Amino acid sequence: MAQTLKFWATPLAFGAFTISAVTGLLIFFDIEIGAIEPVHKWLSWLLVTGVMLHLVSNWKQFTLFFSKKPALGIIGAALIVTVASLLPIFGEDEKEGGKEHNGKAVTQLLESSSLETVALVTKTTPKLLVEQLEKNGIMVKNASLTIKEIAANNNKSENAVLGTMLGKTSGSKDKTDGDND
Repeated sequence: MAQTLKFWATPLAFGAFTISAVTGLLIFFDIEIGAIEPVHKWLSWLLVTGVMLHLVSNWKQFTLFFSKKPALGIIGAALIVTVASLLPIFGEDEKEGGKEHNGKAVTQLLESSSLETVALVTKTTPKLLVEQLEKNGIMVKNASLTIKEIAANNNKSENAVLGTMLGKTSGSKDKTDGDND
């Protein structure tokens, strides 16, 4: 069985590494054409599988590395980088325009905008947005108020007010329910 496992493990690891390396480099250089990103994300499982099978089929040879200082240094450094990369201090900064933060940044901009401005963005009228909010129990004293001010006046979160304005009233929470955005 070990010979059969070796027969499949090494080519699988090499093939998956090739896919991961090429797609990863393309993503690094912001060349995300076709299905590069999903292929990189999903086929990385092939790399993990291939390497694990390769490790199992070559276990005896692999354990010999634990008796050599250079090999231990490389393995230790890789483990340190892996653990350090999980720390939240190394995430992308919102100011750098990280993809993960774009939605949050847009939401914050809308929350600090007046209802009139949000109406322009959503291609509707302030009157229709006020009606939508009031239909859902959110009172609006003046369309020039910001979303934050409307939320505060109604003891709601800014997200709840925005969600209501966009017709997404399900799942909205009051600030009293613990949602203090």
